[in-house]
Amino acid sequence: MKKLLFIFIIISLFLNVDILAPAAKERPDYEKYGRIATAVVKEDFPGEEVVEYQYTGRQKISETDVVDSFTFQVNDDGKQLTLVVKVSHSLDNKKTLSLTVEEKKE
Repeated sequence: MKKLLFIFIIISLFLNVDILAPAAKERPDYEKYGRIATAVVKEDFPGEEVVEYQYTGRQKISETDVVDSFTFQVNDDGKQLTLVVKVSHSLDNKKTLSLTVEEKKE
């Protein structure tokens, strides 16, 4: 009886790992940096509404370093601003190297 229960538990664990693993792989690798960019914009414009947020792409700088870009639409005292946040980071160690926020002139 114990042997049967043990086999059932092992099979259940393998099935759960296979079911959960694809969901983890589907998460975009820039998601972490999008959260960082959002936090910076909200800190720069406290109390203002972030109207729209979009990932605008990745630029490869070297074999290990990239820049992920994000565009934000923010209401600042009734005036709509477009901000571009660029997050430079290493693909090897997943650490942020630098972050810039620029207002996009239209």
